[in-house]
Amino acid sequence: MDKLFENKVALVTGGSFGIGRATAIAFAKRGAKVIVADWVEDKKEATLKEIKEAGSEGIFVHIDVSKANDVGAMIEKAIAVFGHLDLAFNNAGIEGNMAPVHECTEENWDKTIAINLKGVWLCMKQEILQMQKVGKGAIVNCASVAGLSGFAGLAAYVASKHGIIGLTKTAALENAKTGIRVNAVCPGVIHTAMIDRLTGSDKEVEKQYIAMEPLGRMGQPEEVAEAVIWLCSDAASFVTGHAMTVDGGFTAG
Repeated sequence: MDKLFENKVALVTGGSFGIGRATAIAFAKRGAKVIVADWVEDKKEATLKEIKEAGSEGIFVHIDVSKANDVGAMIEKAIAVFGHLDLAFNNAGIEGNMAPVHECTEENWDKTIAINLKGVWLCMKQEILQMQKVGKGAIVNCASVAGLSGFAGLAAYVASKHGIIGLTKTAALENAKTGIRVNAVCPGVIHTAMIDRLTGSDKEVEKQYIAMEPLGRMGQPEEVAEAVIWLCSDAASFVTGHAMTVDGGFTAG
């Protein structure tokens, strides 16, 4: 595979599983050194093993993205090990508890917003500072089709994902002349552990989710990863402030 990101360093939050894991491996296959950051360490170190099998280097950093000190320590570790930061995929997130707006608890609201939205903001603050030092970089934030449409029963999640898109556009404008591009991906129904939690792995419920997709199937994490790779590459050099749907046509109707 073409070493598109040779000598580049990429950071992936929520990198142990799902879309984050697929993206970390995709970066490594293109030659990037990868920081896999997550609050849950993959005990089998499957992500790091695949990064090494791809001929690249990787490290794991334990992090709670909602805590500024954790984010600062993550960036310090990345710079200490690899010397610089070129690419970032801010992917860490949770779905929170399902409930209508009037039944959403303050605890659920605060936790979901803290991880999904505040976490992206805290990471971008540090990533931008590092990228400004070298005058170039690419950041992709993981939003969702829930950042473009409302979904009953997911008030906090929907609010957080809408917020990510607004934050992405603002950071893109602020850094348009610094050499740093900032974009977002908006996945549709992607077959990950999060979807399994939402469906309870119930085949009938899964069919309902699949029915939302015009392509007639769930997406795969690797399909989102490829969109992130493109947005981080020089092929997307004139793309910034964009919320790219990777949704099988979900939002086309």
